[in-house]
Amino acid sequence: MRVNAYAAPAAGEPLAPITIERREVGADDVLIEIAFAGICHSDIHTVQGDWGPQQYPLAPGHEIVGTVAEIGSNVTRHAVGDLVGVGCMVNSCGECASCTGGDEQFCVKGMVGTYGATDRDGTVTQGGYSTHVVVDADFVLSVPDGIDPAAAAPLLCAGITTYSPLRHWGASPGKKVAVVGLGGLGHMAVKIAHALGAEVTVLSQSLKKQEDGLRLGADSYFATSDPDTFDQLAARFDLIVNTVSASVDFNDYLGLLAVGGTMVNVGAPPKPIEINAMSLISGRKSVAGSMIGGIAETQEMLDFCGEHGIGSEVEVIGAEGINEAYERVLASDVRYRFVIDASTFGDA
Repeated sequence: MRVNAYAAPAAGEPLAPITIERREVGADDVLIEIAFAGICHSDIHTVQGDWGPQQYPLAPGHEIVGTVAEIGSNVTRHAVGDLVGVGCMVNSCGECASCTGGDEQFCVKGMVGTYGATDRDGTVTQGGYSTHVVVDADFVLSVPDGIDPAAAAPLLCAGITTYSPLRHWGASPGKKVAVVGLGGLGHMAVKIAHALGAEVTVLSQSLKKQEDGLRLGADSYFATSDPDTFDQLAARFDLIVNTVSASVDFNDYLGLLAVGGTMVNVGAPPKPIEINAMSLISGRKSVAGSMIGGIAETQEMLDFCGEHGIGSEVEVIGAEGINEAYERVLASDVRYRFVIDASTFGDA
């Protein structure tokens, strides 16, 4: 089927209206009528070719919420009319240790990304900046009641990207967690860590968003541009979640960890990280990384957010505003996630 979409015609060019082909609904597939699609910074990097050459035209979007319009004959987990979501992947080998262990995002053969990847039929996947998408049922998530659908869309990337390390490294009552950066990822980390019962501190370049941080659930907020911050908070945190992609002095932040603490990176700095070994040795500290989450854990995150009334802070836009939204994301001028109303793709 042909559907309306917005796609990048080439690297560095503005996104424009287009029609794209969606495969026929197979026995194990779900056809989703998209309601909302979030704009992730990864979308911008990908369509601009920052992370390597792409096949164009390319429609991005991996924060998708919509309604089931049709199901294949083998599908039992979803029904027509269900509110569902699709995140950063739409397939994997299903056989390797990562896939069978619930970590499809680390598929040894490479998970199939929601856009810009080679799908099982040899075609290039196209993402959620469109009116409809066909996805293998095993990669379709149920969106619980209690979350506004627009606010639920960014949970499929920003939500799981922060929930997974917070759960894995044990954010819970009695634990002190620091979140570096209060952006699309950071604001979700604050909400989720607070709901998990941890004591939450935001570490941001300035105090510009302090009021927001405290409103979202932070217990305290410090400016990293103030050198006194690193003295005041020395050896304080059990866990630091670094959500920024800018280069930071890891040795300074490692000094904020308590003995046995961990600094987890979900942002990807453009340059290699430099760490003094003594920053790790003197305190049995760890530096780690985390990338989204498996399908089961993503469903767990959605259910957790539904139980706690957690959604992303969003600004809903029409398709005609995508390119301006990209410029504003690059200028850090959004609090805290743009979400596209997919009904406007029909007017493209």
